[in-house]
Amino acid sequence: VQLQAYGGGLVQAGGSLRLSCAASGSIFSINDMGWYRQAPGRQRELVATVGYGGSTSYAGSAKDRFTISRDNAKNTVYLQMNILKPEDTAVYYCNADVRRSLLGSYNNYWGQGTEVTVSS
Repeated sequence: VQLQAYGGGLVQAGGSLRLSCAASGSIFSINDMGWYRQAPGRQRELVATVGYGGSTSYAGSAKDRFTISRDNAKNTVYLQMNILKPEDTAVYYCNADVRRSLLGSYNNYWGQGTEVTVSS
């Protein structure tokens, strides 16, 4: 199973970016999908998660500015980020709980990360 994240880049404060992350490989089902981020010198932190049915949860910093969504048919999770701030600068990683077969258990996978830089 591979998670490929893309959509990062350089944006001015107040701007928007949309991140995407597609899961591929031997996949039977995906439970929770999410986005995390890691700023320089800081620990990786949760940004938002979305369940298979679309239920979402957000970290305080992402509420009201970020929207997480998913397309189950495409095994893809998105993060729409609006009103970006310099403190949003980080490498953003996608994450997914994947079951590879009907009788298998869920295992957790990480994408390679996509860099977001917000200039002031």
